[in-house]
Amino acid sequence: MERQRIGFIGLGIMGQHMAAHLLNAGYPLIVYDLVAAAAEGLVAKGASPASSCREVAQRSDVVISMVPDSPDVEKVALGKDGIIEGARPRQIYADMSTISPQMAIRVAETLAAKGVRCLDAPVSGGQVGAQNAALSIMVGGPLDLFNEALPMFQVMGKVVTHCGNNGAGQIVKACNQIQVALNFVGMAEALVLGTRAGVDPAVILKVLSGGYAQTRVMDVRGPKIIAGDFAPGFKSKFHYKDLNIIMATARELNVPLPATAIAHELFSALLAKGRGDLDHSAVITVLEDLAGVKARARES
Repeated sequence: MERQRIGFIGLGIMGQHMAAHLLNAGYPLIVYDLVAAAAEGLVAKGASPASSCREVAQRSDVVISMVPDSPDVEKVALGKDGIIEGARPRQIYADMSTISPQMAIRVAETLAAKGVRCLDAPVSGGQVGAQNAALSIMVGGPLDLFNEALPMFQVMGKVVTHCGNNGAGQIVKACNQIQVALNFVGMAEALVLGTRAGVDPAVILKVLSGGYAQTRVMDVRGPKIIAGDFAPGFKSKFHYKDLNIIMATARELNVPLPATAIAHELFSALLAKGRGDLDHSAVITVLEDLAGVKARARES
């Protein structure tokens, strides 16, 4: 059976790995990024370059996008030289970015007029998940289309879940980002309090990791935090963007999110300090500044 031709738009810190998995799985791949150099590694491995989102759509059976924010998806899908200008009936468009649910629905409805079948399929797992094809993928859209696209998603992710109609994937991703942000803030407060009281944060991390307080966030980022390693697996500025989406969605739905509002302000302070390109675990540095202490492991 001939593989579908996949077009991949957005070859950043995560997209480049996701696209590589598809290429390695045998899918003919057409790639495009605003930064032409981002495509060079994939082209060297056999992918075909394109010069616009429109060209990607013209040459592909399935188009995937992985770009930073709602305006970027709007431009990719509906803008000048966008997917809509090269689209055709029965084509599949899966946006795997994290954007507002309202934008996901608007894009799906607009492209439906051209006969394009749309899924919103944001992911969780960061750069490590993308590298290891271990992403959690939350998909919104028709169930039959989800089932059709499932083998493609399974190349990039470990847990792929149908969440409901168009927009539902983005809603579940918003829920995910609430939980992750609050896990980071909770871990940060615990480490800063304990360190300020004179306890080695490595000891705090060991004890918390062995009990009810244990989280995946703690397992993955805790050791890096106390080593002072904030190289980005997922940049703080992108989590702040997600929190903006969450707060706007909550206002629209009249849902109070008091704890998330505090996390939102802490991430806002992090960006104000010029640390938006650090990993989202760097939110601890805001609390460290306020407490006048660094939660770093002591040398044995």
